[in-house]
Amino acid sequence: MKSYLPGIALVMMIGIVIVTAPAAYAVTRGEAEETARLIGTLLSAGRVVIERNQSLIDDPSKGDKGFTPAVFEHQLVDEFRLRTGIDVTNMNEVNIPPAAKGLLHALVESSKAVVSDAQDTINRKGVGYKNFIPAGFGSQAAARFSAQSHVKLKQTTLNPRNPDNAPDDYERAVLQRMLVQPSQSVTINQVTDEGTLRVLTPIYYTKDCLTCHGSPAGQMDISGHRKEGAEEGDLAGAISVSVPLEQRNAVER
Repeated sequence: MKSYLPGIALVMMIGIVIVTAPAAYAVTRGEAEETARLIGTLLSAGRVVIERNQSLIDDPSKGDKGFTPAVFEHQLVDEFRLRTGIDVTNMNEVNIPPAAKGLLHALVESSKAVVSDAQDTINRKGVGYKNFIPAGFGSQAAARFSAQSHVKLKQTTLNPRNPDNAPDDYERAVLQRMLVQPSQSVTINQVTDEGTLRVLTPIYYTKDCLTCHGSPAGQMDISGHRKEGAEEGDLAGAISVSVPLEQRNAVER
């Protein structure tokens, strides 16, 4: 009997591997579109929270600003609920794609981590401009989220200041199309030959953005970049989300 034990153990081990290995599953295009829309909306909401707190962040007279990850999260949850009607802290009864729930949670955590890492910068007294701005926050949060997810998230623009935000060929074509779109709420999506849904949602310059991106074009702004000469309502770029239609784990734990 002893001579058979290794074989039995091997069979048992193989059985365990088969049972615990994550099975691939398909999501419909509709589910993927909704997931991408919610992810893009959540990142956009985080950018808005940073923008609303910009004067506080850049106040040189204060040390501890009180803009903690917990405060950021509370404002993020409120902004996302205002836009979608969804409480991202309690999605058990919400009728959204199951994969979206884990992904939204992961993006909240990634966003909070960016704010946490920036606490020394945010609370630096005697310094005005901290270079902790919506675009920088968005790039960092998107990179953290994408590193642990099968869903890829990024900000992109035709004239990137950050090379990581440079558009690929598909994103460039969509951005150029968005320049002539009559609606500022348009979302453009397409399924690639590889079975990935790509969704781009436009971002437009607000009045506060023009401090760095407005006129006169070519003048150096406070961050050391040349202004683009943009006007309020001009296309700033887009939030790009890529969702595979066949997934294993939506988020790597």
